[in-house]
Amino acid sequence: MRALRILLVTAVILGGLFVAADRLAVHFAEKKVAERIRGTQQLAGNPEVEIKGFPFLTQVADRELDEVDIDLDGMTASAAGRSLRISELTAVMHRVQLSSDYSSGTAQEVTGSARLGYKDLSRAAEDGVSVAYGGKDDAGKPQVKVTASVNVPVVGTVKRSVVSRVSVTGGDTVRLRADAVPGENIPGLERLVRSRIDFGRQIAGLPQGVRLDKVVATPKGIDITVTGTKVRLGG
Repeated sequence: MRALRILLVTAVILGGLFVAADRLAVHFAEKKVAERIRGTQQLAGNPEVEIKGFPFLTQVADRELDEVDIDLDGMTASAAGRSLRISELTAVMHRVQLSSDYSSGTAQEVTGSARLGYKDLSRAAEDGVSVAYGGKDDAGKPQVKVTASVNVPVVGTVKRSVVSRVSVTGGDTVRLRADAVPGENIPGLERLVRSRIDFGRQIAGLPQGVRLDKVVATPKGIDITVTGTKVRLGG
């Protein structure tokens, strides 16, 4: 019995040491991933990185991580040649297969969300065009308000604010289109106004395999849902 107790105590101690080593290893890996993301995305602070699954060391040995969650704020993308700040970005990556040298990986499935603030979306629009939250329509669907000034021949400068719908096209483009253009019966006015307020902005720099799935207007900005399969994670 005494030998059995010693064996059990030894097993518990070794198990505790293994767990402690495993947790130290995963925290070290999370820190390094956060530092790498901060450097490549030029963030002000480190993002939050959580590598899930236990034990971590076994996953590393198998070169496949069960799940990696990332939360960051203030990532910069580009749209129509202009910088575009993306805030409150979260990503959940499942079954991340690591390369032989552990310098890159491929996530078999990715889901996430991000937010485009109205000020940032306005900067990505044409000069003099502003985008804001437009409340909800009679059916309860959220919408945005787009305001722009246009030069109309003979008439002069005309300023219009319209209610627009926001949508996703092509898996990488956020598009705004007005329901209607109010105003006087001025020939060509609607065409001129729409040439300014109806626009799409392709979000450049998305990892291969990631697509914009849907967008919803909220009081704080446009919330985007992203999905992806076999997403290559460089570096």
